[in-house]
Amino acid sequence: MSALFEPLTLRNVTFPNRVWMAPMCQYSADDSGEHVGVAADWHRTHLVSRAVGGAGLIITEATAVSPEGRISPSDLGIWNDAQADALAKIVAEISALGTVPGIQLAHAGRKASTAAPWLGGKSLPSDDPRSWETVGPSAVAFGDYATPREATAADITKIVDDFRTAAQRALKAGFQVAEIHGAHGYLLHQFLSPASNTRTDVYGGDFAGRTRLLIEVVDAVREVWPAELPVFVRLSATDWLDEPDSSDPTADRAERTAELEAASWTSGQTVALSQILTEHGVDLVDTSTGGNVRASIPVGPSYQVPFARRIQNETTMPAAAVGMITEPKQAEDIVSLGEATAVLLARELLRDPYWPRRAARELGVEMIPAVAPQYERAY
Repeated sequence: MSALFEPLTLRNVTFPNRVWMAPMCQYSADDSGEHVGVAADWHRTHLVSRAVGGAGLIITEATAVSPEGRISPSDLGIWNDAQADALAKIVAEISALGTVPGIQLAHAGRKASTAAPWLGGKSLPSDDPRSWETVGPSAVAFGDYATPREATAADITKIVDDFRTAAQRALKAGFQVAEIHGAHGYLLHQFLSPASNTRTDVYGGDFAGRTRLLIEVVDAVREVWPAELPVFVRLSATDWLDEPDSSDPTADRAERTAELEAASWTSGQTVALSQILTEHGVDLVDTSTGGNVRASIPVGPSYQVPFARRIQNETTMPAAAVGMITEPKQAEDIVSLGEATAVLLARELLRDPYWPRRAARELGVEMIPAVAPQYERAY
């Protein structure tokens, strides 16, 4: 038996295995005219091929809930029916192959209006006709990006409404999982972290204030998302500003933790938020890290797994792990040892769309979903 290839049921959705595809921006949608944000042939090939490859869940790239919520002009969107209709065709193919289709609903906030990474990835000049004014919790820039405008009360109301409406369109398109993007330094993460949120109103200040917007977005999505379908939240578990050793019980550690929580988003705050999210209908935390401030990150195999493990150990929330998970036995151990409920692969699935099937062979498992009949002679 393999824990990695054991089905998982959340609410009324059964995932055929625990090898899931993480959201990965493709920066390949049209960026002008009436087709802005509409999925193209590239997206169909990219997503459907990973379903052929056997991923149990495929989550689309960060899909903007509004034009100003895009990271780049070439991001996918779901703020109009044309965008939802294009995604519906892809969703139908993914579902027909036995894979669960999921969508990541996102707003880039102060990290919006940038060029694609291979075009420099920086803020577009203000005189570029494709650029737009960015908004954030505070007028605090990310590094050398453009300084955002501080979100007003009306802006915040619209953001919540945009997530709600986007979820309605995603449901109509056939998605079975809605993931809210609260990680990687995008808008909801910006509100969570004192490093980017210096507000003094009800959406800033203490932990309750900084988490308020994310919780309101979760409630808005849950309001329109059926009770039988799961909602995930992706969180960056830490801003990586010198996280204290969680195994050190000393007073110095407690003092350092308090200092960090006043200056940045930390793993302890992620644990506290994760438990709160269970009370608001969230079914799993997709656990990543970083992206909100410039920081030194100790990257290595499974480097983010301890954060997922901590959520699972200290709360009742299931957590999924990401981050340099590349080998079948590595992934199997993460799930079988209870360090995470599932693993999400990103770059490894860019390199090998059929990684789940290769992993099943290496682990001696007959996997679900079954291989497409057109490919059976290769197995």
